[in-house]
Amino acid sequence: MMMTRARALSVLGLALPMLALSACARQSAAAIVAGGPGFFHGLWDGFVFPFAWVVSLFVPEVAVYAVPNNGGWYDFGYFLGIVVFGVGARGGSKVVYRTRTIRETRRGNVVEARVIREEDEG
Repeated sequence: MMMTRARALSVLGLALPMLALSACARQSAAAIVAGGPGFFHGLWDGFVFPFAWVVSLFVPEVAVYAVPNNGGWYDFGYFLGIVVFGVGARGGSKVVYRTRTIRETRRGNVVEARVIREEDEG
């Protein structure tokens, strides 16, 4: 699917300010602790994110992200937990191809018999 020039410019127009704003983001030094939760804890937190988020709406003691943590490794585990093993692992829509074979027996302009055979692939 080709992206039109106007669509590409609108996407670029949205992406550039978002990138500029993300460059201003920084993490508080108090949020990183050497003995804090690490990669595997982040992996688990990312995996259970959908459930923890729903529970966190009703229970104030439940959070979806551990603070303080050990920084980049926790973040990497959290990302993998969500994208690879959690919500993102469910995949998208499945494309199913259907083969339809129609055979007709005609006598002049009249169809005497019609055989329809369908097979799903995918």
